[in-house]
Amino acid sequence: MRLRQHDAKPILFPDFLSVRATMSHLQRITLDPGICHGKPCVRHMRWPVEVVLDMIASGMSVDEILADHPELERDDVTACLEYARLLVSGEPTRRVA
Repeated sequence: MRLRQHDAKPILFPDFLSVRATMSHLQRITLDPGICHGKPCVRHMRWPVEVVLDMIASGMSVDEILADHPELERDDVTACLEYARLLVSGEPTRRVA
């Protein structure tokens, strides 16, 4: 399948994880060259994963993030954390559609 410029790319999953178990959260993370220079973002919005992680790292609670940014959902924050964990895990990854 060819991806058009505005189409999101598939997410990478480690082989040992069940795609079914992680898909509910990781499907919220999208890679689109037309949004935020192709950085991983939350649900095609202009919310890069790194910005959500920065808020958590600065000491904000999930409830504070959600109160300040009502367009985000709790599962979005969970997806950002899971995506970060995936990237630093060092586990082999594979593409899924």
